[in-house]
Amino acid sequence: MPSQYLRKLLEPKSAILLILGFASGLPLALTSGTLQAWMTVENIDLKTIGFFSLVGQAYVFKFLWSPVMDRYTPPMLGRRRGWLLITQILLLISIAAMGFLEPGSQLRWMAALAVIIAFCSASQDIVFDAWKTDVLSAEERGSGAAISVLGYRLAMLVSGGLALWLADRFLGWQAMYWLMAALMLPCIVATILAPEPTDAIPVPRSIEQAVVAPLRDFFGRNNAWLILLLIVMYKLGDAFAMSLTTTFLIRGVGFDAGEVGVVNKTLGLFATILGALYGGVLMQRLSLFRALLIFGVLQGLSNAGYWLLSISDKHMFSMAAAVFFENLCGGMGTAAFVALLMTLCNKSFSATQFALLSALSAVGRVYVGPIAGWFVEAHGWPTFYLFSVFAAVPGILLLLLCKSTLEYTQRTDSFIPRSEFASAYRLALKALTFGCMLIGVWLVILITNALGLTDWAFNLQLLEWGALFAIGGVAIGAVLDYLALRRAAML
Repeated sequence: MPSQYLRKLLEPKSAILLILGFASGLPLALTSGTLQAWMTVENIDLKTIGFFSLVGQAYVFKFLWSPVMDRYTPPMLGRRRGWLLITQILLLISIAAMGFLEPGSQLRWMAALAVIIAFCSASQDIVFDAWKTDVLSAEERGSGAAISVLGYRLAMLVSGGLALWLADRFLGWQAMYWLMAALMLPCIVATILAPEPTDAIPVPRSIEQAVVAPLRDFFGRNNAWLILLLIVMYKLGDAFAMSLTTTFLIRGVGFDAGEVGVVNKTLGLFATILGALYGGVLMQRLSLFRALLIFGVLQGLSNAGYWLLSISDKHMFSMAAAVFFENLCGGMGTAAFVALLMTLCNKSFSATQFALLSALSAVGRVYVGPIAGWFVEAHGWPTFYLFSVFAAVPGILLLLLCKSTLEYTQRTDSFIPRSEFASAYRLALKALTFGCMLIGVWLVILITNALGLTDWAFNLQLLEWGALFAIGGVAIGAVLDYLALRRAAML
């Protein structure tokens, strides 16, 4: 068996999968944890550091432009590799440009570049997922997914722990970003050498095919809105705990950036991989619902390790133990969560629906940052991490509400159609759509203001109204789902 996996890793297609997986994972830390550490070392205030987590909105809204990348073909290398090449070249340029900036004096330009990097990274993820689906046969998809995940995790190790260590001890922050940009060069070569799918799904001929049909299919299901809330809330406690971890370990406990890079980024990443593998083994014996329930509870409880760290004396061993346990349980939760997303995708629209669901799963990670910074300044680190334990409870409760739906879908590989409250559900969908449009306009204004092209002061009102409409739409849909469940139980 080991020699079989070794031969698989040595195949040319596997090498390309590994390198493209590396390209997919490299930019994430450079606009989140690593950038957060740079700003912390430069004494940027907590609220600003928390606000920078909003640059990850591209991962939340990537489903909006995924049909465009499926519908149109660039003039070179084909539909999949062409978009991959474009996004990778833009990533190389923007990451290198980040190395010419200073957080203390050029925060606006740094914010604009971080948004561009996140947008290109999310776009690369869309195309890479589609390329894997098209180029791998059914027999190759399991091993292909494992190889690409390995590349992704290696990239997070390089752009996370290794980058912090290099910046702290040898290169400095700016030269480190130039090195990370140079690492995109072999990824571009891999894209050029990669095979273009020959039996890919035909290009959509209309907006109906590319956009409307997948959404109509998903929102026409029973409990669709409760499931959307479950996707957002399931890892909310984990997102809270991880949102300011680097800042907490450096500023809250007193470790230096090199120590945090070695333990939090390296040991933590190893624990996440171990947890995901172990979670996958356990899921062979558990149903999807039971795995989600057990791993979700463990995710919440593991955050208590940071709470203990915040009220005890500084020690490397205690930091390592807290980081390892939290990331181990988080990795197990991730294994079950990815299985949930795969279960929820209709195979006829898997690309668009997976982009939608995976984008929603990033909501917690992106939007808790500003709240987390305010919470810590108002209440302190111990209360913040104690709160993160209880933030996992809503996801567990939603999982219990969705139990029958998930068990039916896993058992039959089909979905229960919705039959109640048709007009009210349409109102909920319109509110969600309008809210997302307002947030999208706010994001565009945020970028143009950062570039100095505009100076509009009402952008925060757009965010507030957009969030209000989106949350209101989801809340209406979730209430209707709950009423439909109650009515079905009474029949």
